[in-house]
Amino acid sequence: MSTSKGKGLVLGIDIGGSGIKGAPVDLDKGEFATERIRIDTPKKAKPQDVAEIVAQIADDFADEVGKDSPVGVTVPAVVHHGVTKSAANIDDSWIDTDADKLFTKVLKRPVVVMNDADAAGEAEVHYGAGRDVKGVVLLTTLGTGIGSALFLNGQLVPNTELGHLELDGKEAEHRAAASVREDKDLSWEEWAERLQDFYRHVEDLFWPELIIVGGGVSKKADKFLPLLDLRTKIVPAKLRNDAGIIGAAWHASHQKI
Repeated sequence: MSTSKGKGLVLGIDIGGSGIKGAPVDLDKGEFATERIRIDTPKKAKPQDVAEIVAQIADDFADEVGKDSPVGVTVPAVVHHGVTKSAANIDDSWIDTDADKLFTKVLKRPVVVMNDADAAGEAEVHYGAGRDVKGVVLLTTLGTGIGSALFLNGQLVPNTELGHLELDGKEAEHRAAASVREDKDLSWEEWAERLQDFYRHVEDLFWPELIIVGGGVSKKADKFLPLLDLRTKIVPAKLRNDAGIIGAAWHASHQKI
């Protein structure tokens, strides 16, 4: 697929529970071509309201990416053939919404919608900590919940949702997400014990070559990753908060629309 005006820039937009962020991405370098724009997510965060904000961001970057190039959009939801099948920190009306169709209609250009953790994984596999790693690579995002993205030889296996695995009678993310550490005021050592259970379970299921840890807490990876005892190499993400936007742009540019 050709990108806009020969500039090689594709717009990525990351929809979160608190903010909607977007930037043109230079796919040759895997980085933002300009400063990103951030707009607060509406309180109800219904699909039409969010789509209008996404369109506003796209319009703001029309000079950089043109008006007909594809746009990659992340959502905190399972995305199956363009349809959002769940809703995390966004309105329940997203469930069973054809997000690809809605965004394409509102933005008047091709839009590819994908799960936010999958987008972060795409960025890390193509530009970050997972680049050129063969075999199975797993990215996890530790935040309000636990997101996951699974790859085999650089190819995404979408919507894995490993944060919902059962761990000690609860969903893993209800025991080991970064938000749980903060809410329960756990020490790094106490939290690492919970992460150990989660990652050991995951590595027993998938036998990955590499585990990448993303999310805001990855900036403090030195406080908890050394406490884990795994057979799998585990490293912090390199692109951090930029990963969703970069991965969404990469994914949009590689889809047949």
